Amino acid sequence: MTADATRVLVLNSGSSSLKYQLLDMGGGARLAVGLVERIGERASRLVHTPLAAGGEKREREERIADHDAALKAVADELSADGLGLDSPQLAAIGHRVVHGGLRFTEPTLIDEAVLKEIERLVPVAPLHNPANLTGIRTAQRLRPDLPQVAVFDTAFHSTMPEYAARYALDVETADAHRVRRYGFHGTSHAYVSRETAKLLGKDPSEVNVIVLHLGNGASASAVAGGRCVDTSMGLTPLEGLVMGTRSGDIDPAVIFHLERNAGLSSNEIDELLNKKSGLLGLCGDNDMREIRRRIDEGDKQAALAFDIYIHRLRKYIGAYTAVLGRVDAVAFTAGVGENSAPVREAAVLGLEEMGLAVDARRNAERSGEARIISPEYARVAVAVVPTDEELEIANQTYALVSA
Repeated sequence: MTADATRVLVLNSGSSSLKYQLLDMGGGARLAVGLVERIGERASRLVHTPLAAGGEKREREERIADHDAALKAVADELSADGLGLDSPQLAAIGHRVVHGGLRFTEPTLIDEAVLKEIERLVPVAPLHNPANLTGIRTAQRLRPDLPQVAVFDTAFHSTMPEYAARYALDVETADAHRVRRYGFHGTSHAYVSRETAKLLGKDPSEVNVIVLHLGNGASASAVAGGRCVDTSMGLTPLEGLVMGTRSGDIDPAVIFHLERNAGLSSNEIDELLNKKSGLLGLCGDNDMREIRRRIDEGDKQAALAFDIYIHRLRKYIGAYTAVLGRVDAVAFTAGVGENSAPVREAAVLGLEEMGLAVDARRNAERSGEARIISPEYARVAVAVVPTDEELEIANQTYALVSA
């Protein structure tokens, strides 16, 4: 890698989408961001925003057949801004990979053996790992000479002690089928826990934080001295908090009950729990802004959905307070966590005995900056910390290829 190779392209490949960001790690600048969606459909859409020279957002709609075509379209857009993928300043491509199992606990240079292991983990991440693999192979074909790095969602949670990571299942069966708690949103939890420590003016090793990543997918983590000791998602991203379309925690016997009494197949139940439950299943909406609008208009079903969502959230705050013993901060992040003041207020309402409170004025302020929203007297800081998973992936990628 040459001294002037300081750029990292971050790719986040979904089954029909490709999100990307180009960052300059030398100066810390974000050079371009974009999204290709509806890949393989008749009306695909590419949105590209060049940030380096204050360029204007560009959109185009046309059929983009596959991820190969999508990445080539992205390369064309970057080239139009003088940021082409053939630039000698491009140091590496960093890929978000959802599931790394027990083997991948650090950012990893991708070779054929790594690809085979990611593929071997498809049964425990059938919705995510195949799409991540597609993005990696596409990028390899376009730039076979460039280091490609996998950064795993599960890696940050690999520090969980065995008693937190294991389910109370027969050990032989669990081990044979890799059934344990892995956790997800790891890049977000890693980034936000460090930024929260910075907000408090302390080293991450000195701080215990409960991180609440609240988006359409949602997860909580207990981070002690910079290391994850528990997290709400498990073998898959289905466990834990109530989410936009996922149920979160549920009695496993519900599955057998639905098989026997509703005649649903395992695939139908999988679809129900992952895509038709959560806030959507409870009230028909999975957008918190719409739910709050309906509540303001007196909609009782929306109000119940909100109460269920908050109840689960408060249970995890209480549980992780017990797990950590001492909590220095609770940090809200992601789409809902960063933007919904009513969620933040309701989540800590009545928890003053635990040292938690929000200041109404601070909580109501809108800002893209990390900030503390608790009153001065609160024993535990309540913070809003915007997540930056792409920056975290870029940092880990660049550190690895630089070393």
